Amino acid sequence: MPTYFKKDFKMFKFPRKALTFMAVALLVPTLTLAQPDPAPIKIAMIEGLSGPFGNTGEAVFRNLVWAVERVNARGGVKLAVNRPLVLERYDSKGQSEAALTALKSAIDDGAQFVMQGNSSATAAVLIDAINKHNDREPNKRVLFLNYSAVDPVLTNEKCSFWHFRFDAHADMRMTALMAVLKEDQALKSIYIIGQDYSFGHAVAREAKRQLALVRPDVQVVGEELHPMGRVKDFLPYAAKIKASGAQAVLTGNFGNDLTLLVKAAKEVGFEGKFYTFYGNALGAPAAMGEAGIGKVVAVADWLPNVPGAPSEAFYQSFRQRFPKPSDDYVHMRMQLMVESLAQAIEKAGTTQPTAVAYELEKAVVTLKGQTGTMRATDHQFQQPLVVGLMDRQGAPGVKFDVEGSGYGFRVIKTIAAARAEQPTACKMQRPTL
Repeated sequence: MPTYFKKDFKMFKFPRKALTFMAVALLVPTLTLAQPDPAPIKIAMIEGLSGPFGNTGEAVFRNLVWAVERVNARGGVKLAVNRPLVLERYDSKGQSEAALTALKSAIDDGAQFVMQGNSSATAAVLIDAINKHNDREPNKRVLFLNYSAVDPVLTNEKCSFWHFRFDAHADMRMTALMAVLKEDQALKSIYIIGQDYSFGHAVAREAKRQLALVRPDVQVVGEELHPMGRVKDFLPYAAKIKASGAQAVLTGNFGNDLTLLVKAAKEVGFEGKFYTFYGNALGAPAAMGEAGIGKVVAVADWLPNVPGAPSEAFYQSFRQRFPKPSDDYVHMRMQLMVESLAQAIEKAGTTQPTAVAYELEKAVVTLKGQTGTMRATDHQFQQPLVVGLMDRQGAPGVKFDVEGSGYGFRVIKTIAAARAEQPTACKMQRPTL
């Protein structure tokens, strides 16, 4: 029987074949217009965005936003249908329990990739939780990409197939600092101070071990661990440092714990050096001021004054994106981390975490002259390290200052990736694809 198409309240009779052709012709443009945008690949950043270290969490967020924007600007992650990255933030408030709650929320929201770093204690808790979740829910697995939690145990005894660390761990950073310290022949006494949690303990332990090896003549005249993020007045600590007669301080402190420490040291008139893991950012140079020139040493995976046009272009691009002096906090490793993830997803041809992990552990990534490789044995990223010495902006080798302070860091030592590399005790269990 013929089929009818009703229009303007009149009945028109069409042959069935003609109607089929017309219906398809009308439907095709509608289907084309209705195609949904490709689903984004969700990345969950779980970090302390409030509390005493909220500024460090926000600084990390800017780095990750910039890295995600760069991937999306070139069309996103290249799969059968190109997919953009989307970064969603979850506030752990600097507390491990809150981080676990955030992890559950992130997984419920569809995130397959989790990023965190500003606490080794929190990272350890997340590793345990993700291990259990991935065993319990093999169809909802997630990967953990760590940009700053540097307790060595995380890629040694606590190593996990689901965890990848993109920062040099504490022992690697200490090796770079010691390459400079051992040449300071005037140094005879040092004071070790740090935060009283896993990372602070690891720094103190490794500092004493490496000092005994490379500078046994240097005496440790004091050792102190203080509550993390809870000390408002460091003057009593600074007074003890000065009274000890120490010629230098060695510390892994970061954020406000470092800024307040160096301010207190300046107030009590301590004139020694600071050998630091993080003295090149987040208010520390401005806090030290003129007293820090030639005395504050910092180790990093990269510094703004690393020589070369590619490095300079990288830094200036970031400052164009975030021009406020207070936002001047950029880390090459965080960019390499996001680039590595995008590369691994593309090589795997899927966002399925197990497949991505097997590609990520083989990652070799280069950006603006910096190259890093992931070591499959323990998922510890291997990269060159640099050590910088604080000086006035405009001094030789100090084209760029930090956070508008007028002070920057001149690169005085470059440590090749092979020299910074450390052995591992990891015995990793790998799942089947």
